[in-house]
Amino acid sequence: MASGVFDDALIRHLWSTEELRAIFSDRNRVQKWYDYEAALALEQAELGIIPRAAAEDIALNAQVDGVDIEAIAAEIRRIKHPLVPALKALQQRCAKEHGEFVHFGPTTQDVLDTGTMLQIRDAHAIYLRDMKAIGRELYRLCEVHRATPMVGRSHGVQALPITFGHKCAVWLSEMGRNYERLRQLEPRMFVGGMAGAVGTQASYGPQAPELEQRLMKRLGLGVADINWQPARDRFAEYVCVLGIIAGTLGKIANEIVILEHNEIDEIAEPFSAGKVGSSTMPHKRNPSTCEAAVSVSRAVRYNVALMLECMVIEHERDGSAWRGEWKAVPESCLMTGGLLSMMKYVLAGLEVNPERMRKNLDLLGGFLLSERVMFALSEKIGKQTAHELVYEASMRGLENGISFERSLMGNAEVRNALSEDELRAALDPATYVGLAPQIVDNVLAQTRASGWLN
Repeated sequence: MASGVFDDALIRHLWSTEELRAIFSDRNRVQKWYDYEAALALEQAELGIIPRAAAEDIALNAQVDGVDIEAIAAEIRRIKHPLVPALKALQQRCAKEHGEFVHFGPTTQDVLDTGTMLQIRDAHAIYLRDMKAIGRELYRLCEVHRATPMVGRSHGVQALPITFGHKCAVWLSEMGRNYERLRQLEPRMFVGGMAGAVGTQASYGPQAPELEQRLMKRLGLGVADINWQPARDRFAEYVCVLGIIAGTLGKIANEIVILEHNEIDEIAEPFSAGKVGSSTMPHKRNPSTCEAAVSVSRAVRYNVALMLECMVIEHERDGSAWRGEWKAVPESCLMTGGLLSMMKYVLAGLEVNPERMRKNLDLLGGFLLSERVMFALSEKIGKQTAHELVYEASMRGLENGISFERSLMGNAEVRNALSEDELRAALDPATYVGLAPQIVDNVLAQTRASGWLN
């Protein structure tokens, strides 16, 4: 029986991907611990701290394939310690005299924190890859639909014409900032831990600074300026940024769900042969992938709060806060991977309906262009007077079910200021998208200049 969404064979594809599950699997987690122990032993041997033969034996045997994960898990439950059973399993694989040098100096959190950081670094590369793929799809949609007119909505109702490319350019720009956020945090984020029990490196001896430099170089991580066991801002920041990314993708997915409503029908997520919308209503084409993305996005964002709580640490180490990270960090990483994968698929196959967009522009019978008419009138009779006239005509038309043009022409002051041809031209929504196409072009140019999609 599955214990949760990430290992439930029926629904785990909605919450993560095979790539991310492999990174945050039990086996890979233990392997990252062993990577730390092997790198530490090899560098200690280079500095003459432990025998070279012992280091080579430890490094040779620091492979998770040679240990029983279930046995390690059972022993963790028995002794109530998260690392020692894995260390003993490694020690037992080494020659007796060599195994004595396993874990020669570190404290548990040195290993577990650095192991988690190595897992996140692997996930980070996948996020950057998939964000680029999403960015490329948004870039394509911007180019194709830079001038495709559609209704712009505010407060849930029709407001003024925009272009679909403009909507996509907002998404593209936001994703670009998210990509930049991930890249900017890398030097702050990707450091390892070699602090010892309370951060003084006492157990590592006088060569600790050099050893730390060598160890982190071997692991491909930076060196922290000071012990970060009681300073959890790095993991918190990372999950906060994942929450922002999830917010962007959830917003896009939710917009697609709304615009896929039959009454709007302007865009739709991809439909594949055999996709079933309902067990009782065969006609339905549900936005199921986008709905899943909205749900996963919410879950990532809620983990942000937990990570901020985990920043409150007592003294030099606090297991209660640390253990909260064990839940929130892997979950957030898994869900972000799943979310990126889903939205990459959706945007690559997004169905766009320009004909329906054009039809919806006429849905209000011309009232969508009230701003344009007001400014056309303001040149003749002043802005405030024009606003009052257009407001009165709008309310009269909407309440009595008559078109905007007819309602306006029923006012003598409007007829004296605007000819029928002038009014009819002003009521063409396709010609009142402002600078939307040029704005799209500017976003595309800025995106090219930034190089983040390369």
